[in-house]
Amino acid sequence: MSTPGIGADQRGGRRAGGSSGTLRKIGDGAANVAIREPGRFFALCLDTARQLFRPPFQWREFIEQAWFIVSVTVVPTMLVAIPFGGVLSLQVGGLIRQLGAQSYTGATAVVAIVREASPLVTSLLVAGAAGSAMCADIGSRKIREEIDAMEVLGINPLQRLVVPRTLACAFVALFLNGLVSVVGLLGGYFFNVVLQDGTPGAYLASFNAIAQLPDLVQAEIKAFVFGITAGLVAAYKGLNAKGGPKGVGDAVNQTVVITFMLLFVENFIISTLYTQFVPAKGM
Repeated sequence: MSTPGIGADQRGGRRAGGSSGTLRKIGDGAANVAIREPGRFFALCLDTARQLFRPPFQWREFIEQAWFIVSVTVVPTMLVAIPFGGVLSLQVGGLIRQLGAQSYTGATAVVAIVREASPLVTSLLVAGAAGSAMCADIGSRKIREEIDAMEVLGINPLQRLVVPRTLACAFVALFLNGLVSVVGLLGGYFFNVVLQDGTPGAYLASFNAIAQLPDLVQAEIKAFVFGITAGLVAAYKGLNAKGGPKGVGDAVNQTVVITFMLLFVENFIISTLYTQFVPAKGM
């Protein structure tokens, strides 16, 4: 027979050990999310920036990746930009009509689309389409041990794979941002003139009433930063993929979610700095 006191102590010890183990796992997970993962990502960003200026540059990889990103994002970007411009035009047009300032519909549409809508639409599509594909490609190479084989052969995977892909994302994002701006303004023009009985001349003539050239410059800077962020997050998650095909799928999902979160934070920071340092144009 076992002594009741000893059995109780053992069960209590197991319970205490289980609870402490659970707390240790929670603490390790929180430390990993708050310290280790951001630190490793920052180290990858620094290493990638250092490899950016080290020859030779992989021009063929850059062109292939840029063409791939264009092929998977141009049509969805145009299709998303039309309703974006239409919704903004309908909402702003209705509000401006209530205030009796119909002549400034075009100006407000330009500010809303060029400043905020076009960089966000561009970044979301680049991150969702190009970033996920990039992460899947690099992650597949990782689990097939191609990355390790490149390092054994003396080939830096950051210089060979990450740098051209990241620059391709940023380069294409600049042009997609301009495409979204043009298509969004055309969509806003259609919805304002056709559905809200607006005046075409007033819509076009008011473009310069509030908007200014720094708005476009800010939008291009946003698109470039968003493209760099999408490429770096995709590369980081792809290079750290493990666990077979399931691990690659998890890395792709994490890439999209983390990129979206970072994009909104960066958009808030850049917009705040812009409004603080660039004076608004007077009417």
